[in-house]
Amino acid sequence: MRLLIILMVLFGTTIGVVAADLPREQRIAGEIVDSIVVGDPVWLGTEDGQAFLAIYTAQETAKPEGGLIILHGRNAHPDWVGVVQPLRTELPASGWVTLSLQLPVAAVDAPADAYDLLVSESYPRIMAGIQYLKERDVTPIVLLGHSLGARIGLAYLASNPQAEVGALVAVGLPIGRSDPREDILGAIEKLRIPILDIYGSRDLQAVTQTARERAAVARRSGNEGYQQQEISGADHFFRGLDDTLVTRVRAWLKRWGSVPRDAQAK
Repeated sequence: MRLLIILMVLFGTTIGVVAADLPREQRIAGEIVDSIVVGDPVWLGTEDGQAFLAIYTAQETAKPEGGLIILHGRNAHPDWVGVVQPLRTELPASGWVTLSLQLPVAAVDAPADAYDLLVSESYPRIMAGIQYLKERDVTPIVLLGHSLGARIGLAYLASNPQAEVGALVAVGLPIGRSDPREDILGAIEKLRIPILDIYGSRDLQAVTQTARERAAVARRSGNEGYQQQEISGADHFFRGLDDTLVTRVRAWLKRWGSVPRDAQAK
C-alpha cells in the first residue's frame, strides 16, 4: 500500500483514489445526521463538485462575533464527542457561529501514509467552508483543528497566505515520528496570524514532547500573536475537562479571534 501511494504521487494519478474512502465517509455522515441535537446539518460543495457534510450552529447572541470552522481529527467526524462537539455547541453562546466540517477519511485499514495525503485533499473543503460563512456575512473567520485537524488547518494557512482567516486554534497538534516534522514546524514559522497552541499535560507524546520546539519556532518567527497553553490533567480528548477547554478557547477568541486581519500586528 505504501508503494502504491508513492507511485500515485510520482505519476500524478488522482490522490483521492488512494487516500480518501468516500463510501466510508458517506456511511459516517448517514450515521450522525439524524443524531445531531444542536445545530443543523448542511451539505457543502467543493469547486470540483464534491458534496460533503458540515454542521452549522448559529450564534445565540444578536450579532455574531465571528465564525469558527472546526476540523476534526483522525477517524473522527464533525460531531465527535471529544473536543469537537463541546466547542461547536458551546461557543455559539458567546456569539460564535460554528461550522464543523466532515474531512476526507481513509479506509479503516489504511497505513499512516494515507493520512498525509488527506491533508492537502482537505483544502477544498476548508475553502468551501470559508465561502459558506462569507455568504452569510459571518466574519472574521477562525480555523480550529484538533489533532490531525490542527495539522490540516496549519498546513492550509501556510499554503494559502491570502486565505480570509484571521486566527488559528490548534488543539493537541502532534508531530510524530512519521509526520513531516520540517513541514509542520515550517508552517508555524510562516504564519503571522494569531495562533493558540493548546494541549493537555497528559496528551500524546507527539504533542507534549514537541511543545517547546513549536513555541521556539513561533518565537523565532516573531509572531507576537502566538500563545501556547497547557491544561493540567487533560488527555488528547480532554475527557472530563471539556468545560476548561471551552473556557480557555473562549477567552482567547475574545482577545484575538475578533480582531480583523488587517488590524493585526505584523
